Amino acid sequence: MTHTHTTGRRPASRRRGAVTALAASALAAPMLFAATAAPAAAEEVDCSTVPWMDTSASAEERAHALLDASEQHQIYRWLVEQPANDPTRTEWRPGFNGEDDIVYPEQVPCTPLVIYANGPEGLHRTSGTTAWPAPLAVAATWNLELGEAKAVATAAESFDKQHAVILGPGIASGRNPLSGRTPEYFGEDPILSGLMGAANVRGLEDGNPDKPVLANLKHYTANEQEFARQSSSSNMDERTFKQIYDLPYEIAVRRSDPGSLMCAYNQVNGVFACENEMLTTSLREDYPFEGYVMSDFGAVHSTAESLNAGLDQELNRPRWFSPARLDAALANGEITQERIEEAAFRVVRSYIDVGLFDHLIPDEEAGDVSTAEHKALAREIAEQSTVLLKNDGALPLAEGDLTVAVIGQNASTTPTDGVSSETSCAAFIPFGGGGPVLDCTEMVDPLTAITERVEAAGGTVVYDNGADPAQAADVAAGADVAIVFGYLLMGEFGDAEDLNLDGNGDELIAAVAASAPSTVAVLGAGTAVEMPWLDDVDAVFQAWFSGEQGGPALASLLYGDVNPSGKLPMTFPASFEDTPVGQDAARYPGIEDSEGVYQVEYSEGLKVGYRWYESEGIDPLFAFGHGLSYTEFSYENVKVTPQSTTGDKEIRVRFKLTNTGDVAGTEVAQVYLELPDATGEPSKRLVGWERVTLEPGQHRNVQVTLSAEDLADMHLLEYWDTAAGDWSTAPGTYVVTVGGSVEADAAASFTIK
Repeated sequence: MTHTHTTGRRPASRRRGAVTALAASALAAPMLFAATAAPAAAEEVDCSTVPWMDTSASAEERAHALLDASEQHQIYRWLVEQPANDPTRTEWRPGFNGEDDIVYPEQVPCTPLVIYANGPEGLHRTSGTTAWPAPLAVAATWNLELGEAKAVATAAESFDKQHAVILGPGIASGRNPLSGRTPEYFGEDPILSGLMGAANVRGLEDGNPDKPVLANLKHYTANEQEFARQSSSSNMDERTFKQIYDLPYEIAVRRSDPGSLMCAYNQVNGVFACENEMLTTSLREDYPFEGYVMSDFGAVHSTAESLNAGLDQELNRPRWFSPARLDAALANGEITQERIEEAAFRVVRSYIDVGLFDHLIPDEEAGDVSTAEHKALAREIAEQSTVLLKNDGALPLAEGDLTVAVIGQNASTTPTDGVSSETSCAAFIPFGGGGPVLDCTEMVDPLTAITERVEAAGGTVVYDNGADPAQAADVAAGADVAIVFGYLLMGEFGDAEDLNLDGNGDELIAAVAASAPSTVAVLGAGTAVEMPWLDDVDAVFQAWFSGEQGGPALASLLYGDVNPSGKLPMTFPASFEDTPVGQDAARYPGIEDSEGVYQVEYSEGLKVGYRWYESEGIDPLFAFGHGLSYTEFSYENVKVTPQSTTGDKEIRVRFKLTNTGDVAGTEVAQVYLELPDATGEPSKRLVGWERVTLEPGQHRNVQVTLSAEDLADMHLLEYWDTAAGDWSTAPGTYVVTVGGSVEADAAASFTIK
């Protein structure tokens, strides 16, 4: 049995020559760099003779050898992404603020072409690649192995598409469900997010030794809204920062050792993230992080302040880290040569360590790299991530002569008013004419997949696009069951206006529910949605942005060919006003100051996600961790050993889990921990989980082990002691609860002396 917290810690230093594969295709900005052939300089020198290509040496030794052979401006090239991309290119677009064109010397020989691309979901806007379910959907599987497998596949596709650094995975803390990039992240819990992020990094960097790809963990940190993202400050106390916003990054770094990390656009407590001391104090000193820190595109606002804070590379264009500005800052004593070389060393060492010097990207971009195996994996993720929120007996559908009405614009590949199944395939972004961030052209739409499955069962499908709710209601009235689709568009560059369905979604579902004998709502959204019609429908599936295989996955779930097992990685509030940011403009979107900066007060402190609802006594629409099955499970005999501990020894949580229903099913059994009152924690916290598959009537004695390493890496028993400036474990009684969501109530306890 594989336990959550013993999965895949990677050693801090990789084996030499081990490479990982992920691909990075489009930048966070609306551009994609053209790939070129291997640099000419590499052809003029026998690369076996230069010390930085000696594979018997360590990555550190090779990086030092390269920098020792470099001129000053060749060293500068590593501090900006674009000059590092193509070693033979020497001129760059006109400078900024009146500077002349930027000129560099050609890079030292035997250095690789390295192309970056955006891609926390998968390779952005690149044809012939797999459209995966969104990261938030991957988190809803609560399956770290599946998340890692998806990253391995994505990395292989990316390398074949000539991309060797991918800007992803992303981590945030789910503070605001309106945040446009919510589907890019893994939800609201730091443990789930950190472990999912680590699994993604491991898959990208370790999964394909002959196709190296370097991951980029982003956006560090407190990047919780798209509104005013470059002109806002996330203001919080130290404990909130360490326990909620910093912790998932610490976990991801400790459990995966990513080659790079990206600082965010926003300020944290009045200082831009890319020139904030947290890049040194938290990242380097506390974790420690050993890769290089790059900026987001356009997130650098200084030369000396950013470099001295710990920024190593400016993403995309040479601006603040241009040769002229670096030379001037060095001459003025604002920066040191040592710090310049340290930044370049971190970049080069990461490239060498992951394998980019020893395995060059292909000379030509491959065509269709989405394999049958990748599509099967995308379907499996879609199946495991879809959450059955409600079921009053309407599901699974019965075999036989059913008339099934499929209703909704996003159910079909045929667009209605610009909306089609691609709308629920992936997050949308506005640049370049808009559209999904992934290549959804090969999507198998729900209408096609459901029709095939219904007809195989002996039934009939009727379809209405739902543009006219009254007409859709008439179609639904003549069917035995109606499957009605709703959607909520969101993506980078803007926040959702509210948590209501887009188009006429709420009106459509209400109209269908009023006329159909039985109604199943299917929601394609990258965040929580309000459901004013919830009491009127018989079943609800949250399908997220489900990728190209979302249609077949849904058809299998509707008929019970696959039993739903997805669990919510974020709380669904009854209304946006119930959230910690829903009624206070100071918390969101912030109050604009005299300098045009929105001061966003994180005054809710630790009360983020389920911690808010539990501490405030607010009933959510659906709790964190919630998800139904076509069977039922019971929890009994919870025991914790040892009963008394010092807080740094292994803790074992045992319980009896029984499938009390009539069909086989998989339960995500979740373990929560309540700290002593003296710690001032607002609620219990997630500390572990286990995916368990049981036949009807079968039971299993499950054990979730929290190893000493888990306790240390993830601070499972600890709180941040501001007075001490460190993590601390309080003596007292700790209560463990086990169940199918944060509302778990099967309990036991242990004591820390």
